[in-house]
Amino acid sequence: MTFPEIIAKKRDGKSLTREEIALFVRGAGDGWLPDEQLAALLMAICIRGMTTEETGWLTQEMLNSGEMWALANVVPEAVDKHSTGGIGDTVSLIFAPLMAAVGTPVAMMAGRGLGHSQGTLDKLEAIPGFRVSWDRAGMLDLLERCGAAVVAQTDDVAPADRTLYALRDITATVPSLPLIVGSIMSKKLALGAGTLILDVKCGSGAFRKTLPEAQELAEALRSVARSAGVACEALITEMDQPLGPALGTACEVREAIEILDGRGSAPLREVTLRLAEEAMVLRGRDRSSARADLVKALDDGSAATAWEAFVRAHGGDPDPDLLAQPREVVDVLAQTSGCLTAVDGEELGRAAVEVGAGRRTQDEAIDDAGGIEVLVRLGDPIESGQPLARVLLGERPVDEVAVVDKVREAFAVADVVPDQPPLVYGAPQSAERTL
Repeated sequence: MTFPEIIAKKRDGKSLTREEIALFVRGAGDGWLPDEQLAALLMAICIRGMTTEETGWLTQEMLNSGEMWALANVVPEAVDKHSTGGIGDTVSLIFAPLMAAVGTPVAMMAGRGLGHSQGTLDKLEAIPGFRVSWDRAGMLDLLERCGAAVVAQTDDVAPADRTLYALRDITATVPSLPLIVGSIMSKKLALGAGTLILDVKCGSGAFRKTLPEAQELAEALRSVARSAGVACEALITEMDQPLGPALGTACEVREAIEILDGRGSAPLREVTLRLAEEAMVLRGRDRSSARADLVKALDDGSAATAWEAFVRAHGGDPDPDLLAQPREVVDVLAQTSGCLTAVDGEELGRAAVEVGAGRRTQDEAIDDAGGIEVLVRLGDPIESGQPLARVLLGERPVDEVAVVDKVREAFAVADVVPDQPPLVYGAPQSAERTL
């Protein structure tokens, strides 16, 4: 069967064989299938979906296409962490040094911005000198030196995912469940940490908008991990508004530093603590003592010290004054009074991408000075003329008026008080209740 015939088969809603999926993965990894054919099948999968069996084959073929680091064989206590993507999601930058501060090593193979969300690697590269390109030996050295390693996927790890990840970003195929599962789990299983904590986002700023959709993804990811012998839990967390106030790269690094210094956004701090606590429980720690140790590390300066060691070990300079600064800051003012009843998180994320926090084309550079700072949360009283957010403008040319309008339209103000969503819904089997 030719590849156009495979595309047509999925376009028409039929299941692919393992051999056809293997051809797709090999073509992406080896580069002999053109981008337009890869993109066409990505779109067909996004629209038509995949069976559980197809998704498993996709994950396995992507995993088997490259080398495996088998980290648990060398550092069995190491924890990996992954977020399915949202806005103001600065957790990974805090999680790694925080866990190192309490003696639990963290090893992550992180990603770049995808769709309307901002990427961990892009944020870390906003730190002058910070290096994300390390091989297996380099990651092990980082773990030895500072207890935390956050690295980019190498050319030899799940090579097909590198190509498909970039194409998904620019072809509106990011939300597809089988593509998410295949991408995430091929990298996680290739890294091979023995413990994995998953942060599955749910809401307007996430790729899975509803609780049932988020639960479906959480169950699928966790099932694949556990089937591979990984100690894994998934927590579904709220993304109907930005988790933290900063949407960008340099601005999110500043926010991470504040949290690690015992200050900053309370919701961002709490979600980070919950995920770190759950990871330590997976490692056999008592929940209450784990929580106490984590809070102490944030409050006594240990986490801030671990951050500096983490940054220096990766080649970066931890001085926050060296981070990129916006050339201009534009307030976005409310036009009516009332109560903040809803936030269109995806639109806020897209506005952040416009001003430099993401890529609109595959080869576009990030503008570290650009971003959005959100000043209000759901349920807050709003006065006409009050700043709802600030647009941080860097060097990327943008239509300032259009961006400000987009940000303003992302906030709904009315004369009703909305129900407050929980920060953490819980693990998939208990996601219907508030924890």
